[in-house]
Amino acid sequence: MKIAVIGATGMAGSRIAAEAARRGHAVSGFSRSGGSDERSPDGFELFTANATDPKVMSRIAAQHDVIVLATRPAPGTEDDANRLVTTVLDAALNLGRRVVVIGGAGPLQSPDCSGQLVIDDPRFVPQQWRTIAQASLDQFNACTTHPADWTYLSPPALFGPGTRTGSYRRGGNQILIDVNGDSRISAEDLAIAALDEIENPQPGLRHFTVAY
Repeated sequence: MKIAVIGATGMAGSRIAAEAARRGHAVSGFSRSGGSDERSPDGFELFTANATDPKVMSRIAAQHDVIVLATRPAPGTEDDANRLVTTVLDAALNLGRRVVVIGGAGPLQSPDCSGQLVIDDPRFVPQQWRTIAQASLDQFNACTTHPADWTYLSPPALFGPGTRTGSYRRGGNQILIDVNGDSRISAEDLAIAALDEIENPQPGLRHFTVAY
């Protein structure tokens, strides 16, 4: 399978690209800051590309079977997330490609079944995280109104570099917590979950989350 990873130099994107290469897929990583025609030590090619450019994104879509969008907007550029995901989905729709978006936890339901979104639950999204959580919610809403073939993976409240354990729990659109009330996973195990979904899509499921 030919997989394009947009945001391949970021925390989530680099782990997903490496996991895909580990499994034998042909992987191309794209980043605004990546070097052209470089090869990552993790076994995938890395290119410079501006994925908000429709012509660039169309070329990427034409050359790959699946597009993974794993970007995180820099502070002050949160509004770009909506425009970027729409450009990616438009290109995928035109060429019949699938998109897997690695988004945020903001669109998930809180664990108490109250119908409250995680973005409005201070247990998981303190005030200083609200702007980036809103960007993920806007990104998710852009997906829900788009006719492309997309899947949105919301990480748990906390994820970062860590150990590749090979284990995770998979849920639907409600945030997963452990017995201590924590919601977390390593970026390495999030990548495993993303590739499991790419290789074996769950029918009818557009939004899911994972955690330990």
